Amino acid sequence: MKKLIVITGVSRGLGRAMTDEFINLGHTVIGCARSKSAVENLTNKYANPHQFSCVNVADENSVQNWASQTLTNYSPPDLLINNAAIINQPAPIWKVDSEEFSQLIDINIKGVANVVRHFVPAMISRGSGIIVDITSGWGRSTSPQVGPYCASKWAIEGLTRALAQELPSGMAAIPLNPGIIHTDMLDICFGEEAKSFTPVESWVKKAVPFLLNLKPKDNGIPLTIS
Repeated sequence: MKKLIVITGVSRGLGRAMTDEFINLGHTVIGCARSKSAVENLTNKYANPHQFSCVNVADENSVQNWASQTLTNYSPPDLLINNAAIINQPAPIWKVDSEEFSQLIDINIKGVANVVRHFVPAMISRGSGIIVDITSGWGRSTSPQVGPYCASKWAIEGLTRALAQELPSGMAAIPLNPGIIHTDMLDICFGEEAKSFTPVESWVKKAVPFLLNLKPKDNGIPLTIS
């Protein structure tokens, strides 16, 4: 069964890899990213019924307009993946300036809430759909130098598990730790050592079938792609 999948943060990393793989398997992807050039690239590569838009998930008006346009032209998503996130430049918490900290919180936490606020009611009205909020091993543990990122992902773990308790039967909200994958974000944290971790091209071959097989019975369960 082919699915309609909404993904945030499709410009690079896990979001781009998932987008390519879902489409290769015949599913329809509605994606967003802040990068205009990335959106143009995806739009040129993938024709209708796929759709890609420039959206800053931290800006509720932008998300509202995107969701409204999407839900006018498509059914509510079968799978909604909140993937968009950033990480702070490694530093002790007291050295992360307020602007950087606020931007991270706005994207990583408020961005998820904005997307949930404007897509999930339509999914509830239909009575089905899976919401996956991408968290991190740092949403269940901590490390120095990435305190703001840890805080945001711990928040998403709690937010998602609370959402799971609010959904009707037949739906699910799942906090998903994708594992440690070599992406641009990992390069920021680990430098050269990042290259020793799982390549995103390998990860996505396991992750996409995993995501497609999620069911309402998984509601509220913190899962990990090992």
